[in-house]
Amino acid sequence: MYCPHCRYDVDIAALSETRLADEGSLCEADAGYTFFWKGLPHDARRIHGVGFAIRSSLLAQITESLVSINERLMTLHLPLIKGRFMTVVSAYAPTLVSDETTKDSFYSCLHATLQAVPRNDRLVILGDFNAWVGTNHNVWSGVIRKHGLGNANSNGLRLLNLCTEFGLVITNTLFQQRNQRSWDASQV
Repeated sequence: MYCPHCRYDVDIAALSETRLADEGSLCEADAGYTFFWKGLPHDARRIHGVGFAIRSSLLAQITESLVSINERLMTLHLPLIKGRFMTVVSAYAPTLVSDETTKDSFYSCLHATLQAVPRNDRLVILGDFNAWVGTNHNVWSGVIRKHGLGNANSNGLRLLNLCTEFGLVITNTLFQQRNQRSWDASQV
């Protein structure tokens, strides 16, 4: 069986488009991970779904249950050292072609989720935001850096505004990506 943590040494990964029904967990003993997910009901068309893959050996350290908000948002509250905590959010945003009501609903729910995070917690948001944030790091100083791609689209602007409000940095703009991970925005 393929062992992702053996190659990348990943302890926690956010999952998007799980397409699994309801919510649940599954332990893959051979892989060393436990998967947690939240999706739509079994009888609904399941095209979304979020979750986490967590190295099973870490589960004993997680003292609180994962919170399944909806099929697009899930949170995990992790203890750190010296009585500190980190909240990790797994997010799967609507695509660019989704209707505005769906996008508004997602960002409203994400906003409420972030507001509920304890003030002293470290905050990490992982997932797929279906967004282009562009390259204008002068305008979005502190949110994006020099290695953004293309032009910001409407989903990107939503994400940039949310990050500005909560003091978050879009980390995949911090480092130069390999050429195979970048593409021409005019082709999208």
